[in-house]
Parts: sequence; structure tokens; C-alpha cells
Amino acid sequence: MANYKPDYSHQNQFIAVDFSAQILPGTFEFALSHIVDNHLDLTAFDNIYKNDKGGAAAYSPVVMLKIILFAYSRGYISSRRIEQACQINITFMALSGDAQLHFYCQLCRQYE
Repeated sequence: MANYKPDYSHQNQFIAVDFSAQILPGTFEFALSHIVDNHLDLTAFDNIYKNDKGGAAAYSPVVMLKIILFAYSRGYISSRRIEQACQINITFMALSGDAQLHFYCQLCRQYE
């Protein structure tokens, strides 16, 4: 009987990923991240969210702006497609700090 090495192609593997190393200088995503982090004043959003004493934590406006602008630059306009990209695309993961966003339907008031 033949002796083959085992096939591990269907086995999950946990790989440590340094998200900061995924955004390379000179790329659009690096420039976008730098501009949003260092040159935009997003403190106006702090006045809107008064959930420090109760309620669920909100996503950072910095993270949301990075994701939305990068998604639109890639032609992703569907919130469901953006959600999927944040789960499987390493660049979206790096920009969002691996925040697991969820599509929320405002019309039906439930997760889809």
C-alpha cells in the first residue's frame, strides 16, 4: 500500500497577522489611513454619542470613515458587500483593526 503524506488542505490554520504591516507606504490605503488619522478633525462625532454610561459601544468614526472611503474607492457600494470584505479581505481587516461589522437593516429593524 502506498504511503502518502496526509492532506491538510481542509484544515484551518491560525496564522498571526500584524495588521499594521499590511498597509504599505506608498499605497492608497496607507495615504487614506494617514489622512483620516492625522489630518481630519472627527471630534464632532464625540458629541453625538453619549453612551459612556450605558448602551453598547459604537464603532469609531475613524474606523468607519476608513472602511467606507476605501470600499467606495474599490467600487463596493453595498453595505453587505462591505461587511463581507471586512471579514475576508486583509486590507479591510487592517484598516478596520479587524472590527467585525454587521449589516443592519434600518427598514426591518433586524439583522439580515
